[in-house]
Amino acid sequence: MTKEVCSNIGLWLLFTLLLSNYVVDLEASHHVYNRLTQSSNIKSPSVNQPYRTGFHFQPPKNWMNDPNGPMIYKGIYHLFYQWNPKGAVWGNIVWAHSTSTDLINWDPHPPAIFPSELFDINGCWSGSATILPDGKPVILYTGIDPKNQQVQNIAEPKDLSDPYLVEWKKSPLNPLMAPDAVNGINASSFRDPTTAWLGHDKKWRVIIGSKIHRRGLAITYTSKDFLKWEKSPEPLHYDDGSGMWECPDFFPVTRFGSKGVETSSFGEPNEVLKHVLKISLDDTKHDYYTIGTYDQVGDKFVPDKGFKMDGTAPRYDYGKYYASKTFYDSAKNRRVLWGWTNESSSVEDDVEKGWSGIQTIPRKIWLDRSGKQLIQWPVRELERLRMKQVNLRNKVLNSRSRLEVYGVTAAQADVEVLFKVRNLEKADVIEPSWTDPQLICSKMNVSVKSGLGPFGLMVLASKNLEEYTSVYFRIFKARQNSNKYVVVMCSDQSRSSLEEDNDKTTYGAFVDINPRQPLSLRALIDHSVVESFGGRGRACITSRVYPKLAMGKNSHLFAFNYGSQSVDVLSLSAWSMKSAQIS
Repeated sequence: MTKEVCSNIGLWLLFTLLLSNYVVDLEASHHVYNRLTQSSNIKSPSVNQPYRTGFHFQPPKNWMNDPNGPMIYKGIYHLFYQWNPKGAVWGNIVWAHSTSTDLINWDPHPPAIFPSELFDINGCWSGSATILPDGKPVILYTGIDPKNQQVQNIAEPKDLSDPYLVEWKKSPLNPLMAPDAVNGINASSFRDPTTAWLGHDKKWRVIIGSKIHRRGLAITYTSKDFLKWEKSPEPLHYDDGSGMWECPDFFPVTRFGSKGVETSSFGEPNEVLKHVLKISLDDTKHDYYTIGTYDQVGDKFVPDKGFKMDGTAPRYDYGKYYASKTFYDSAKNRRVLWGWTNESSSVEDDVEKGWSGIQTIPRKIWLDRSGKQLIQWPVRELERLRMKQVNLRNKVLNSRSRLEVYGVTAAQADVEVLFKVRNLEKADVIEPSWTDPQLICSKMNVSVKSGLGPFGLMVLASKNLEEYTSVYFRIFKARQNSNKYVVVMCSDQSRSSLEEDNDKTTYGAFVDINPRQPLSLRALIDHSVVESFGGRGRACITSRVYPKLAMGKNSHLFAFNYGSQSVDVLSLSAWSMKSAQIS
């Protein structure tokens, strides 16, 4: 570790001590645990930490939620995040800051933005980074003022020659955007500015999440100089029944290939661009996206046919995943997605272990060639942590069978498997009313046998299967005598732990793939989190689990098939994973 990094850790620790008397009274939809955020109730993380992850990003202690302002500057990746320096529950929010050269190993710095002025004295909430044309990064973020109103502020680096951007300063012009009686903005629902983009008219645009009654809004502001902002007469987009739109994101994607597109780009000659609008719905705590066309003249987003920005829209991840944020990685010409995953344990357990919340592995994200969905895949840098590899080829999983995978650290592993299904005509017929994949997975858990499925992986399993988390597929026929099939991917936590107080919700997603082709499944297993990618990233499910028996060396990994028809394992590769260096 460098002398500079060691110095930054010292500053970081000093900051937490200086903030020990900082008390906040916060509002909106966030739950404040006043009793648990008092200094006398704060515990240091216990020595026994079976649920801390090995290669997912998380701070040494305390509460973490939204990823903020991810970017690359002078070859260094930056991740800011919402952090409570006082305890393992939400409150006292600042922008913590870490940097990396590979998106996997991270060094901490002192918090970049923390309450210090009237415009953010009650909290520094989420926001985004924008790289200006001269290469200068700036941050727009939501501050909570003395009246508990949400206002938008700007911060910029003190020293642009510092690639680590350790120190930031706030503009005396703050707040740049604020609710008032004239603009009709809900002062308690006006937050999370996006990365800004530059229009053809040389004006900057940014959108901010909001609501008016049940109407969710992406409010547009424009500026010529990035300091004086005017509210546009109409929002970029809205929906009349979805409630508060948090953490919006808006970015272009190309129709061909997986390369990323800079946020202000309008495409190269002969290049077809679409735009993605993503929102985090406060009512459901899920992230949804729509694909469509951006009307640059009218500053309107028009979803493609079949898309509607509400709870029926497709999701980035069908498990525990929220408040996501993308950035354009100019070094690798890709768009990278970050997302927050909260705990499924009780608040009391979080306080006992001294921390809460992780970030999922950053994912490359791009538009499928069909133009109808986004594809996600863990960034390639993660593969540098792979160690010992186990390979299985051309195995048959008969009905009601399991195959244990030996030779890997099953509690910290990366697994890729390719299944081939036989006898598609034996698939059960899906009922027309079965339109909710999560409901299908909940009613037909792993113990329920069907024609084709369940088949997949049992992870974080105890030796005698008192505990396990199953990630699997089921295949249905769309109707009698039909050549159309429906693939459902499930992540079943119902048997994940002997602890009864955990949230053991079962998750499900439809996977838009042809089951005549091999079905791929990848699972990132990291002690208390399982990230699953079905159909090469066409469906993603993240789960949090806390086994009592299947911990560390007592964890096992199985491929299984509990359906009535045999399934082929064309290939299975499993790697033990090194721990990332996250100081």
